[in-house]
Amino acid sequence: MPSAAPSTVTTWFPSRGLRCAAWLTRPRGAGPHPAVLLVHGFGATHEMRLGRYEQAFAAAGLAVLSFDFAHLGASQGVPRQLISIRRQLADVEAALAFLGRTPGIDPGRIALWGTSLGATHTLLNAARHPELAAVVVQCPVLDTRDAARCAGWRAAARLAAPVVSDLVRRGLRLKRRYVPIVDEPGRTAVVTVPGAKEGWYGMLPPGVDFDNRVTAAVGLDLLTRNAARRAVDIRSPLLVCVSDHETLTDPRIAVRAAMRAPAGTFLRYPADHFAVYHPPLVERIIRDQTDFLVRHLSLSEAYGERHA
Repeated sequence: MPSAAPSTVTTWFPSRGLRCAAWLTRPRGAGPHPAVLLVHGFGATHEMRLGRYEQAFAAAGLAVLSFDFAHLGASQGVPRQLISIRRQLADVEAALAFLGRTPGIDPGRIALWGTSLGATHTLLNAARHPELAAVVVQCPVLDTRDAARCAGWRAAARLAAPVVSDLVRRGLRLKRRYVPIVDEPGRTAVVTVPGAKEGWYGMLPPGVDFDNRVTAAVGLDLLTRNAARRAVDIRSPLLVCVSDHETLTDPRIAVRAAMRAPAGTFLRYPADHFAVYHPPLVERIIRDQTDFLVRHLSLSEAYGERHA
């Protein structure tokens, strides 16, 4: 008789005076369990393809915490759809603290996982937390300036006026100026590379809406982040899953980051930015990530018994 799937409960944790909605998936058996925190990408929410990772990691014996950043999805925060890397880094810190004090979790065996722009948050936070047992990133966007270069100067120029307008409105405490997160090439949006709009919307399960807008000032924020430079400061074992046909950034940046990390390694996949979330590649990448996490969170014996 097949065993029941790991159960997920809805919870929350405080961050900067706001409630961040969170989802905790526990493995079967008595704890304390090792755990992994999932950090999603730019403008993405829990509903966008994280369930598969939660179930796979929990089946291997890991507790899994995922969450919506403040101002997004099911979390509190006004204005809605405000994205600030600095604020989101604080949300990751708050999520790590919450996970570490959750009953049944082993605070000495916590890993951090990030996807897309969430890889920037993951590396920046991991550089400050040498106690992390492991770090995993996939299809990583680590140098947002390079992502802007890949988009082209015309795309950046179209964002200039909305960014300035939003900065002025923020200073005057007026209603914020929004732009789409993603759109077709030639339109005004943060991401307009070919295939990106289809990729973003392909992350949505049936019946789920996507709030495709963001406060425009984030465009300036995205010109100042290069998490790849901090790889040298990450002391935890690091796995970088590289998409060789990456569409949002140069994949060589991810490879170099893995090579600079003292305990870094990388795996390459024949994928663009979005193929890693879909069959058939998603099964392979999850298996590789699970093997890495099991090895570094001291789960090998229990994992072997489950998959014997």
